[in-house]
Order: sequence, then structure tokens, then C-alpha cells
Amino acid sequence: MDTEQTSMDETQPLQNIRIVLCRPLYGGNVGSVCRAMMNMGLADLAVVKPGQVLDTDATWTMSMHAYSLYEGRQEFDTLADAVASCHVVAGTTGRTGLYRAHARTMREWAPEFVASAQAGTVAIVFGPEDSGLNNDEIALCTRIIQIPSSPEYLSINLAQAVMICAYELYVASGRFEPMEETSVEATSELRERMLAAWEPALLKIGFMEPHTAEHMMLGIRRILSRGTLTERDVRILMGIARQTQWCADEMERLRTRPESNENVE
Repeated sequence: MDTEQTSMDETQPLQNIRIVLCRPLYGGNVGSVCRAMMNMGLADLAVVKPGQVLDTDATWTMSMHAYSLYEGRQEFDTLADAVASCHVVAGTTGRTGLYRAHARTMREWAPEFVASAQAGTVAIVFGPEDSGLNNDEIALCTRIIQIPSSPEYLSINLAQAVMICAYELYVASGRFEPMEETSVEATSELRERMLAAWEPALLKIGFMEPHTAEHMMLGIRRILSRGTLTERDVRILMGIARQTQWCADEMERLRTRPESNENVE
């Protein structure tokens, strides 16, 4: 299989995920949704009967460079039409009740949705900003998503809700590859050389006294042992210690040099 074909297969699940906005009220939110989708590799946007004429200027402003997603949107009169071709329909809700008791978080659902998107379209449905999805719309959903939030304020902004869901889908898709550290972890011998360079430097600048040096160096060891130190890290710290020592020596030399006799007759 060639590289191009492999790349297409890897992105296919995200291409098969449709973000459905039911009766959105604010163009700015729709624009922010487009930006969130593009951030997370989603491109299929469906809008169901906006609740009012959307402010397209606000949509353009908030979408930044993702306005093309809005231009390429599909519009439908009903949610049933928007999800008719979808194999999985997942509705988001902040409310509870008997018919919403099987709700799970997007983090729990995401692996299943990504797997389902290998074979067909998965719809993630969001209700209008003021009321969310109604019972008839929830009835069309085969999965229910709830985003954990403080009980003191459960309502989440539409675009932020889309970003949270899109992020979980992107992570579950396995497309994200974190950068790898190119410098290996420092050896014990190199770390000891670094600490040996720091001790005289700290004594020289008066950070510690000879009678407290052992105690202070144990503290510094503890600080530097809290995480991984690479060879590059250690060499930088050694360089700082040497420069500190040099500066201290120069300051001492300037303080102790004889005064100039140039003005003495």
C-alpha cells in the first residue's frame, strides 16, 4: 500500500463524522464551531433550520481561516433529514431524566464512534444555545453524550461543547503523534559532573556557606531528581554553573585590583 493510500485510510474515520447543529441562534457560535472542527480534523458540517437568520459577518469573523467549512455546509429542514444516512446518531445534552439515563461522556464514547466511522457516517448532534435538544430530537439519537461540568453551572457554550467532543474524537483517532525527546537521559556520571560544577559556583557567589554546602547540595539534588534530565539539559546546567563561576571570579578580580596611578604626579 502506498503512502498516499495509507494517509487517506488514517483520516477516513474523522471524515465520516458529521457535526450537526440544530437550530443554532448565533452566527459567532457557528463560526467558532467551524474553527473547532478544522482544529480537530473534522469537515462535515450540517445545519438544521437555524432559529433565526444567522449573522454571517460574525460567522466569518469567529471562524478565522475555517470559513470554508461553513460555505460547504449542508442545510436540512429537520434533524431526521440531517441524520438519515448516518449509522450512529449521538445527541449532546446537559439535562437528565429517564430517557437520558444511558448518557456517557465523550471520552467514553469516542473510541466506539471512531470505530463506527470506519464503516459509515457518525453524527454528533448539538441543540440550540438557549434550550438544547428537545425530546423529539433526543428520540432520534442512538447514543447520548453528557459533558461533565460543575453542578453550579451546567450549561456549556455551543462552540466549546463542539470543541470538547471534537478533541476527544481526534485523540481517539490516534492521529496525534507527540514530539519525541531527541536527547537521551543523562547518565549518572554526567549528572555528578554537573553537580560538581554547581557546588563551587554556589559557594563562590555566596549562595551557601561551606558548613551548609552538603545540606544545600542535597536539596538541589532533590529538586533535579523530580523529573528526567537529558544530556542536553545537563550540559546547559553545567554551562550556567561555569559561567556563574567565571562571573564571580571576574567580580572578585575587579574588586581586588590596585587603584590606577595614572593621575598621580
